[in-house]
Amino acid sequence: MSTETTSTTDPSPDPAPTPNPNSNSLIHPRREPFEHGLLPIPKLIFPDTTQILTQLKQKLARHDRVNSSLLADSLQISADHARLILDTLASVLNSESDPLVKAPSDEVDSVDADLRDLILFLYIQSYKKLLPRTHKDAAAVADVWPSTSAFDGYLSALSPLQLVRSNSRRFMPSQADEEAHQLSYLQKHMANILSLLAESVEGEGGESLVLSMEGFEHLGFLIQFGDKGSEVVTLSQAAPFFANSDPDMPAVPVPATQVLDWISQNIASALEHITERISAKENGPANSSDPDVAMADACTSSIKTSPSARGLCFIEGISKSSFVKQALDLKGCSSVKVLNCHDSILYILAPLRYATIYGCSDSTIVLGAVGKAVRIEHCERVHVITAAKRVCIANCRECVFFLGVNQRPLMVGDNHKLQVAPYNTFYSNLEEHMADVGIDANINRWDETLALGVVDPHDSLSHSAGVSDVQAESAARLDPDQFTNFLIPNWFGGESPGSTKDNPFQLPEAYIASQQRNQKNLGEIKQLLREVPLEENQKRELSSALHLLFKDWLYASGNIRQLYCLQGD
Repeated sequence: MSTETTSTTDPSPDPAPTPNPNSNSLIHPRREPFEHGLLPIPKLIFPDTTQILTQLKQKLARHDRVNSSLLADSLQISADHARLILDTLASVLNSESDPLVKAPSDEVDSVDADLRDLILFLYIQSYKKLLPRTHKDAAAVADVWPSTSAFDGYLSALSPLQLVRSNSRRFMPSQADEEAHQLSYLQKHMANILSLLAESVEGEGGESLVLSMEGFEHLGFLIQFGDKGSEVVTLSQAAPFFANSDPDMPAVPVPATQVLDWISQNIASALEHITERISAKENGPANSSDPDVAMADACTSSIKTSPSARGLCFIEGISKSSFVKQALDLKGCSSVKVLNCHDSILYILAPLRYATIYGCSDSTIVLGAVGKAVRIEHCERVHVITAAKRVCIANCRECVFFLGVNQRPLMVGDNHKLQVAPYNTFYSNLEEHMADVGIDANINRWDETLALGVVDPHDSLSHSAGVSDVQAESAARLDPDQFTNFLIPNWFGGESPGSTKDNPFQLPEAYIASQQRNQKNLGEIKQLLREVPLEENQKRELSSALHLLFKDWLYASGNIRQLYCLQGD
């Protein structure tokens, strides 16, 4: 990756503009491209990103928009990878009106991506994620994490990620740490990024780079303005050089150096603000409901649902509990992160744009409808049930995923013994929530998994040479005889019933046949019990024995907690 900055020459440079005068409106990185837009495809990690993308821009200069075929040819990548790039770009774009975002899931091949958005997306593939941190309280972790997995003593010969996980459990950095890391990356690379969006012009002092208002707006893919509780404003409204432009007249292009100075000062101000905030929290009393407290310092036995800036909610540290959140509970949350939850059942029955499940074990997690992307990472023995546009599974073990998904599930990293199955539940507002976020129940690609590399090149860990060429372990189909419907209790009661009365996704024939066999067997058992020639006292003894066995199963399986949860509601 090239770390050089691009110089621009302006014959009469304006004085450097000051950062946005509104101190309550700081610049922020957009989380979505960095959290859901990075693909472990080796061919996208360029030796000199700026030079190669400049050449790509020149090669495609006559194309304002690029389709998957042209992209595959230009980057010399497979058609599958080109389609994946456009699918992923669509899921993290900031413009809901872009044709790529509005296209139905099965028509992305016929829709083009804006060249400038595509170049920005390809540029950030050089980003290295902030490393997870080891929990400082080993005793607390030992109390929460489950018993040893069959894989804990096994170190993969293919991936050093196993070496990281073998001796210590890792926890996500705080949201503030991640934001600072992303801002620092943008600060370092902004000159190169602007050079890719700018156009060359001839002036008195020679050639210089200028940025049009339209080109400047494409930076909204990576950065935005807007604080807690405020509306996000467009970049041109926030920038002093475009803020007062006449809407009926094309805005005059601005020297790229002037734009760079203004953005750099805004980033420096935002980084200073984050540093002060982190320092104040580290030196002050801990606030368990504040999502900016480092995840490694959070109490793992507490239940926290925390709203954060720009529509992000955290559900963290739930252990040995049943937990329910419905749409009204998550009002204002467009994204949810479920972190470090263990031995629990979580129902998150709401329409969402993004969801992340990280570091969970021995749990069942039901996500309502997720219209952009779900990422499931570092989980063990977890069942995830979700209706989603897109799902990415990374570094998980012995998990089962019940999916209603419009795009191919992506398998990356060091996965072991994963299974996929068709979607297996419903709740009264499910179809309403799916319609809200644009999920098509007629498309379910649950078993069309796409496996990429074992090693994530965006990870800051060092990896052995050649390891990235190894394909990640894919997932097996769940045996139809092991497939069961999952019943979600109706907490709404009769107050506001929705329209969904059954699973909106069509089951494959093999799973329908298995369900019918199970139903038939159950009916036969019931009939046998009814017809067995027993005295009244014997019937009572049989009934008592069945109830006792069922009660034993409830306690042994942990499902007794769900009954307590229902009683509590």
